Amino acid sequence: MTHAFAPRFRRPLVVLLCAQLLLSACGATEPPAMAGAVQWPTPAPDSRAQVMQAVPNFEAPSATGCARPIQTHETPGMQRNAQLERRDTRERRALADASAPPEALRKSSRAEVAGALAAPVAPMAEAAVAMPAPVAPASPASPAVPRIAAQPPAQAPRPANEPVTAGMVDDNADFGEYTAFRERTQVVHRERDISARYLLQVRDARGTVVPDAEVAVQAPSGAAMWARTDAGGRAWLHPNAFDKTHSEVYEVTVRKNGRQGTAFLQRGQKNAVDVVLDGKPGEAPKRAALDLVFLIDATGSMDDEIAKLKTTLRTIADQVAKLPSRPDTCFGLVAYRDRTDDFLVRRHDFTNDLNAFQGVLDRLQAAGGGDYPEAMNEALNETVHKLSWRGNGTTRLVVLLADAPPHLDYGGPQYDDDMVAALGKGIKVFSVGASGLDKQGEYIQRQIAQYTGGRFVFLTYKEAANPASGAGTQTVHDVGNYSVQTLDKLVVRLVSEELGKLPAGS
Repeated sequence: MTHAFAPRFRRPLVVLLCAQLLLSACGATEPPAMAGAVQWPTPAPDSRAQVMQAVPNFEAPSATGCARPIQTHETPGMQRNAQLERRDTRERRALADASAPPEALRKSSRAEVAGALAAPVAPMAEAAVAMPAPVAPASPASPAVPRIAAQPPAQAPRPANEPVTAGMVDDNADFGEYTAFRERTQVVHRERDISARYLLQVRDARGTVVPDAEVAVQAPSGAAMWARTDAGGRAWLHPNAFDKTHSEVYEVTVRKNGRQGTAFLQRGQKNAVDVVLDGKPGEAPKRAALDLVFLIDATGSMDDEIAKLKTTLRTIADQVAKLPSRPDTCFGLVAYRDRTDDFLVRRHDFTNDLNAFQGVLDRLQAAGGGDYPEAMNEALNETVHKLSWRGNGTTRLVVLLADAPPHLDYGGPQYDDDMVAALGKGIKVFSVGASGLDKQGEYIQRQIAQYTGGRFVFLTYKEAANPASGAGTQTVHDVGNYSVQTLDKLVVRLVSEELGKLPAGS
């Protein structure tokens, strides 16, 4: 079922302007409540080009369960497409030969053999496509700086039994340092202005936090954004990311299970917006629901990281199952390579069959990847839009494990659009920077994590620039004030912290 949001105010604009005047005259921190029953807005056409109109181009999470066999879907790359084309050509030729006279068939076969013997033999090579230099929009604060899309140097494999250590930063908790990082890191990226940021907190009449509530934030111009609250009833709102007119006041409407509430966000007010849902609070779920996806770069340089995930998946699953909330967990896997490889994206939809999920993960092999950027854009798009995410108060998390940025040098899905859609669907992304991730990759991974309310995780080593040096506490990334754990324990910690925000009874 599609979202029933719309980017227009339901009340006349003059009423809102009067509210602003009252706000200024009385020194109030929030506009006064409007009379009349609050109604949910209706959709309007989607258009990034028209600031006055925007509607979420995604469906709300609605699956009811994941007790099913694993369903696998694959988006082929150029190699697979070329193989399919050659197979189709052979089949068409076989059909034509079957209807040809025997003598004509023999002449054709002799000519083909003679031509093949006379043709020079070219050496075999991996498929590769020359791409132009990346070009992407950038703000004045972060100008586009061209970079060379080169393959990172090969790393020596680490022992299979060696632990993988990682650190973590929360860019929403230390937002000042994050904005400073953005200002000093000049790389090509897709710009979303997050300089204005407000924390939304949703509670019911008893003061209990309301997780997974739908949120619509609307400007008088018609520009709008959408979100879902996390397990703690919170969501980060970034008005400048969707409203180029920089309105002075926004209407924030929240709903869940037939209950609804509204508030106003005034620029310059305190950095938090509180909304109380009216009506009788609904009954909290008896058991927490968790949708956990591993989104993995499966190109050749990721062999070590994939191997480690294979050996630690069951440990992660067992520790998550033993958390105090005893979550009902669904697992999903999305792997990606690049356009020149045999597959672009291979996604395995949610299942609660851990043995089957371990099986598809065990069969995943790192291969391909002719240049440095990979198909992260396409993979994130399929993760957000094509997996069967559950509704009904589910906690939805993605662990993105990658060592390269996405391609920004051709069309198709773009990561910033899908991080915006992820927030609208209540999906948090925890970006994990693997060995070899450059400044552009770090910048983009942190963008995705910060906007969706997730964290940036990075692998650490004894020697920061040498992954072969083994597990340690050092990193090449532009971060500070972090602690280090093994990666599997860190993933469990992140899940535990999210589920720990749920109200009692979940």
